[in-house]
Amino acid sequence: MRAATVGDALAAARQRFFARGESPESLVPEVILKSWQRCARLGLDAGSRPRGEPLSAGSLRIARERSAALARLCRPELESLAGDARSTDSIVILTDAEGLVLDSAGSDAFVPQAARVALRPGVSWQESCAGTNAIGTALAERRAVAVRGAEHFFEPHRGISCFCVPILDTRGTTLGALDLSGHASIAHTHALGMVQLAVDQIEHRAFDQLPAGLEVLRLQSDAALLGTAREGVLVFADRKLAGANRHGLALLGRDWTAIGGTDFAQLFDCDAADLEGLARITLRDGRNLHLRGESRRSSPRRAFGPTSRSSAVVPCEAATAPWTDVRLERALDSATAMLDADLGTLLEGETGVGKEVFARQMHARSRWSAGPFVAINCAALPASLIESELFGYESGAFTGARREGTRGLLRRANDGVLLLDEIGDMPLELQSRLLRVLQEREVAALGGGTPERLRFGLISSTHRPLRALVERGEFRADLYYRLAHHAVQLPPLRSRGNLREIAATLWNRLPGPACAPLPEEMLAALARASWPGNFRELTNVLRVLRVHARRDEALSLGMLPHDLESTAARVDAETAAPPEARLGDVAERCMRSALRECDGNYSQAARRLGISRSTLYRRVGAGCRDA
Repeated sequence: MRAATVGDALAAARQRFFARGESPESLVPEVILKSWQRCARLGLDAGSRPRGEPLSAGSLRIARERSAALARLCRPELESLAGDARSTDSIVILTDAEGLVLDSAGSDAFVPQAARVALRPGVSWQESCAGTNAIGTALAERRAVAVRGAEHFFEPHRGISCFCVPILDTRGTTLGALDLSGHASIAHTHALGMVQLAVDQIEHRAFDQLPAGLEVLRLQSDAALLGTAREGVLVFADRKLAGANRHGLALLGRDWTAIGGTDFAQLFDCDAADLEGLARITLRDGRNLHLRGESRRSSPRRAFGPTSRSSAVVPCEAATAPWTDVRLERALDSATAMLDADLGTLLEGETGVGKEVFARQMHARSRWSAGPFVAINCAALPASLIESELFGYESGAFTGARREGTRGLLRRANDGVLLLDEIGDMPLELQSRLLRVLQEREVAALGGGTPERLRFGLISSTHRPLRALVERGEFRADLYYRLAHHAVQLPPLRSRGNLREIAATLWNRLPGPACAPLPEEMLAALARASWPGNFRELTNVLRVLRVHARRDEALSLGMLPHDLESTAARVDAETAAPPEARLGDVAERCMRSALRECDGNYSQAARRLGISRSTLYRRVGAGCRDA
């Protein structure tokens, strides 16, 4: 909708609501209309100036002391958002649970306009005081709210736009709110998303302060989001749900009323005692989620399972994948020899092919096997915390830091193996510092401290065409050559000649009670599919089938996903084509697919296919970047 059209609709809505007392349902968002109605019932006059008397200096000091823990928790995000706010002449604001502004930071240019509407520390922005506004309305609705220009109740506020998200504790109690406010004339397209992400990070960090004696589950439908602020977090005390975050409740299909009265068995199709070592968990409705569990019976906390994992680690999807392929065994032996020789190994392959499984096998067979295996998902580390997560920090390194500091993930890998997972997604600005650490094998924590010498075997992995990223200037060439002394291309599942055996083995190794073997027609269909999601997709399908089997249902092809059935049908159709046509078509499709995956890089595509570059040119021609 054009800006003029939006403005006309909003003007018509105000005229209808404030002048004629009618309800303009279709002209303003529902959350705005509900707030206008609440404010009208309070007897507020939209044409008057809002009541915005600030607290005295002494009263504000007391209010800040009362919310000191909240301010410490939010300080990293407040400072990070302030940097973004300066670029759009905006300010970021922290309030308490009553809407009292505690602190603000950002653009000095916007401060005069903010002061004209009393948007400053010591002033309450509850709806009862300030009418419809992002802070007061977000606290009233307990959800993210954007209030733009004339959507505000009071006329003097129409020159600003505000974006606010309430901050909730682990039991759903409102602690305060984080807001970004700026000129109404600026679109602020991503403002609400930025504030929501900041609040997600604040609420996620709050779980680090839980007392001992609790069980914490971290889960997600997307494994790549485990360890990030978007993972679901559930807290159990004596097998009852004692806390959660919004993402965790959303995954369960529950709301905050579930806290305190919901048993573990009501949520999951397994016993809590069986969590040790699990990488997946099944909900009562049959959905499967990726899992990372930890215990807070003592401090520091320990993770479930034999291997301690970092907070940014993604659990392995194919941890039970059978390694019976001769080519993979040879590649594994060679890669392990490189690891023993202190040479960096780069694992390349599509998402879900088992790169972390391969890396763990390297660790287990190498001279580093007695040490830790630390996997760092470079794509999952929050951008605002990436340096402190990797390198650690000293006590008092920044406001909001833990009193005792932290060692950082790199130092945890000392005397073991470090896996830099999804290295292709690491920001350029961090790559230079990582390169220095890898060259010098020495790291110092943020905030000073004595540099510590490190010894570890180095493995990297990526699903992205790293050499193509180097050629485009999106990845440092010097870092690439430091990581890729030796490269291993892990084949996609569809190219494995033993797919039937893999499916049968994975079926037998799924957690839980044993089930009857898969029917032959089911194994045949699974072996024919192309599996674009590789082991991850295959394991998901098998887990769904296991739920049917546990319900004593006869397994049938109709239980397979529709897209999987169509893939199998397509493969059947191709096998019916004349062999000479089929082989040529398949070869060309593979070549074009490799070119797409390598972003048009003929040399890398040729290496991946095991053919010469000239053959690739001859078969598909030049200029096929978008083939």
